[in-house]
Amino acid sequence: QVRLVESGGGLVQSGGSLRLSCAASGRIFTTYAMGWFRTTPGKERDFVAGINYNGGRTKYADSVSGRFTITRDNANNTVYLQMNSLKPEDTAVYYCVIRLGVISTRTGDYPYWGQGTQVTVSS
Repeated sequence: QVRLVESGGGLVQSGGSLRLSCAASGRIFTTYAMGWFRTTPGKERDFVAGINYNGGRTKYADSVSGRFTITRDNANNTVYLQMNSLKPEDTAVYYCVIRLGVISTRTGDYPYWGQGTQVTVSS
């Protein structure tokens, strides 16, 4: 089993920044992708960003490209999401995910999810 614990969410004004962290523990393999999804009430979970096992490849949703940056620290099994120039439409619960293999934008490809952390951007 794999456990994911997110932190770093909160309330920020439009144009501000936040950094989310996600620590993974348990049976971690060397070749795995990590990423972030988000959701708002009544909506499905949407892909935000992903990073491959060595950090050499990243992928972003169009809505966050250029504003968000995903990085990872494999020594500590941690992934980060730096969010800059935040907008009210970024308000959501953000979930950390992990899977063996390459980055995927599909929710069904990720067997492990964190509990979620709320990000609220005020206008």
